[in-house]
Amino acid sequence: MTTIKGWLFPGQASQKVGMGLDLKEGSNLAKRYFKRSNEIMECDIQSIIFSGPDEILKKTEYTQPAIYIVSVITGYLLLEKGLKPKALAGHSLGEYSALAIGGAFDFDTGLRLVKNRSESMARAGKKEKGTMAAIIGMDDDSVDSLCSSYDGIGTVVPANYNSPGQVVISGSPDAIKWAMNYSKDNGARMAVELNVSGAFHSPLMRSAREELAEMINSLEISDSKYPLYTNVDAKPVIDSNDIKDSLIRQLENPVHWAKSILSMKNDGITSFLEVGPGKVLQGLNKRIDKSLECLSVVSMEQLEKIDV
Repeated sequence: MTTIKGWLFPGQASQKVGMGLDLKEGSNLAKRYFKRSNEIMECDIQSIIFSGPDEILKKTEYTQPAIYIVSVITGYLLLEKGLKPKALAGHSLGEYSALAIGGAFDFDTGLRLVKNRSESMARAGKKEKGTMAAIIGMDDDSVDSLCSSYDGIGTVVPANYNSPGQVVISGSPDAIKWAMNYSKDNGARMAVELNVSGAFHSPLMRSAREELAEMINSLEISDSKYPLYTNVDAKPVIDSNDIKDSLIRQLENPVHWAKSILSMKNDGITSFLEVGPGKVLQGLNKRIDKSLECLSVVSMEQLEKIDV
């Protein structure tokens, strides 16, 4: 494989009970950060990550910190090996992992931000009931039109433009049910409701955005060492003010993942490494552009084999 240039960081739904355990057992650096995570989270997040149970790990307020912790530790171990990215991107929550690797903030600050984000999103989900669904087999414009045509109670909007033919929608439960039925009647191959606790990346996350914005604006965030291709604009940013702006806007706006990957390709980045649990982003890359090379790394064995 050619030299890896783009590091990608997964978001919610990539979690798995037991992830990162071999990192802790094989690295003092990992051991130190896992211990620090318990202190910041004020709970035994280590135990939840390593032992579950799955229904606890799946809760937004634990899922997001858990994925951040494992992803950032994996990234730090890659940096310790002497590897460096040319650019970064993270899917939703993954932007926080990416920015920790880019040095925009340290591990502790990033985890506090993610803790705040996950808890405020969980609260918003209880306050404004919502859900999400994946629409498979319809192009982006058709899904946009579908959402725009809804005139019932509540709201439905595109949330994640993941890859050609895969768009996630977000909104009020009745609006999502309508959109799922409409899409199946108008050419979608599948419409699948997701197991989530709220309507992420939609206007129903307004209260969460307000809470998170207050915290982000109170922090000193540095410029990133490496350009981050943001979810909201699919363009690279380095400046700390641009980073703050994109993180705040992200909660109520869609993730332009496919566009981000194609922007990276247009800027000469054709090889990627998914840093963190799962292979979701590796799979999306194959659907976005088959010519792109992509590996994933989350285990100590995989880390030891990476030498590019």
